[in-house]
Amino acid sequence: MSKTKISATRVWLITGSTRGLGRALAEAVLEAGHKLVATGRNPDKLQDLVALYGNQVRAITLDVTSEQAAARAVAEAIKTFGRLDVVANNAGYGDVCPIEDTSIAEFRAQIETNLFGVINVTKAALPLMREQGSGHILQFSSVGGRIGPIGRGPYAAAKRAVEGFSEVLSKEVGPLGVKVTIIESGGFRTDFAGASTTIRNGRPEYDATVGRTARFQRDFNGKQPGDPAKAAAAVLHIASIEDPPLRLILGSDAFQAIEQNDLAKLDSDRHWKDLSISTDFVPR
Repeated sequence: MSKTKISATRVWLITGSTRGLGRALAEAVLEAGHKLVATGRNPDKLQDLVALYGNQVRAITLDVTSEQAAARAVAEAIKTFGRLDVVANNAGYGDVCPIEDTSIAEFRAQIETNLFGVINVTKAALPLMREQGSGHILQFSSVGGRIGPIGRGPYAAAKRAVEGFSEVLSKEVGPLGVKVTIIESGGFRTDFAGASTTIRNGRPEYDATVGRTARFQRDFNGKQPGDPAKAAAAVLHIASIEDPPLRLILGSDAFQAIEQNDLAKLDSDRHWKDLSISTDFVPR
């Protein structure tokens, strides 16, 4: 664990602050003495934080799928606190359903929130952070951004895209003093698998795959191994150090799944290496 910390009080903007990991992170940020623009579709759910922390927090409405709303949220941070140091792109959701039974409208809705929401808020914050020569963007991906979780096709597509987007972003803005960390979380005891998720088994042919996932997800809710408060503390630590990682896995379940998945990919790549490199052009 890095020992080099950033000591100053900083200004945060967190999307999806009303519940789940976003809410836990908002509470940790405020408890640590930082200033916060807490956002959500229904900021009334954040009024208890306003009552407790007063001028330390500004609660505003934000639909991350709106480019204009994202720009207004960043402008509000500047207006209220004079700067913006950390953006946590946390807002998102993921339904369970077979790809075949998921409508294109449902695909678009999940990708709009989980991918374009991240892009909108990130792009809104970049000019300010570039001018400051500092900042940290925390992109909440998921274990689903590294593996292909059965039943979550739109969610995995969006989160995998967030990973690629954020890798490119880190290389572009790193030399400008702006840091990027991708957060890959496993199962935490939030309502992500409950009220935030629509679970559909799909047609009978998918019972052994998506149906099994759906049954597991319903039973898993409330039994997830992850503690949201501990996740928030880990993210707060990463945001406090000078040399944060590009990726941070949260949860023993996520670490195990990602490790197994990546090792299997490496084994497969090595197995097919000769065929892969056989496609190189050979001068005659």
